[in-house]
Order: sequence, then structure tokens, then C-alpha cells
Amino acid sequence: MTDSEIVALMISRDASAVGAVKEKYGSYLLKTAYNILGDAGESEECLDDVLLGAWRSVPPNMPENLRSYLIMLMRRTCIDRLRKRGREKRSEYSVSLDELSEVIPSDFKTEREVETRFLGEKIDAWLRELPPEKRRAFVLRYGLCEPIDGISERFGWRTEKTKSLLCRLRRSLKAYLEKEDIL
Repeated sequence: MTDSEIVALMISRDASAVGAVKEKYGSYLLKTAYNILGDAGESEECLDDVLLGAWRSVPPNMPENLRSYLIMLMRRTCIDRLRKRGREKRSEYSVSLDELSEVIPSDFKTEREVETRFLGEKIDAWLRELPPEKRRAFVLRYGLCEPIDGISERFGWRTEKTKSLLCRLRRSLKAYLEKEDIL
């Protein structure tokens, strides 16, 4: 079933849309949740929350890219869960955020919606300039919180090569954002 067909089912309030979303994107969303939370049970709970959230938010929201929309909902749900549980344990999400903090400092003040969207557009433009393999590695690490070992295995790289590549990509992003007068 295509994304537009699933969205059409949601708009018509056909409950089979939830099953279609779970079938098409469930395992992908669970993996994303697990990368952030590190807990299979909590990941399952977050998936249920995301399915309900998508059901409630479409309409009025009309996502052009359903997969991206669902990932955004999953990340928000997982981040809220991390904040609530206030664990000492560092998840892959917090580790990847720490790595990005050298590029986008935590004191980066935004007028939330507008400037965050603008920053996202600039990062998207930077990502489009990268070769596909580097772009995928960056998005896997900082968009989907994939562990470095997982990225290395996926591409057949040594762990040190992956770490080095991600470090160079962060530096490149920082230079790009400085050139664009964002930082």
C-alpha cells in the first residue's frame, strides 16, 4: 500500500490505516525507538503511542512524506520518554547529540519554529551536497541514532573509519553553518 493510500485511509477515518502503517513502517520505527531508548519494551510502547498520535494528527496534518512524519513523531515520543524517566544511563541518542554539540552549541538560541525550520533547511541543503554514502552515514547516526558499530557494519567499514568520517562531517557542517552565518 502506498503512503498516499494510507493517508487517504486516515483522512476517511478507516481504522485499517493503523495496521497498514504498522505493517509498512513498524519494524523501522521500532529500530529507531530502540536506538534512542535502548529498551525493547519501551520501544513497543512508543510505537503504540506513535500509531495513536498519527491517527489523531492526520488530519489536520497532511504529511507529504509519511515515513519522515512517522520518524519525527517517534523521535519526539522517545525524547519525551527519556526526559520522563530521567535515567542516568546514556542512550545512543544522548551520545549522538553530544557529538553534534560541537557543531550546534547548546546555547544556540532560536525563536523556536522559524529558526529551527531555517536551520533544518540549511542542514538539508548541506546534506544534498554530500555523496550518498556519507549522507546516509550522517543521517543514520544523527537522524536515526544508529550506533557507530551498526553504521560500520552496514557499510563494511572499520569502526575507526566511521568515527573519523563522522568527525569530518561534523566539522564540514560547522564550517558550512558558519559560512551561512547561522553560527
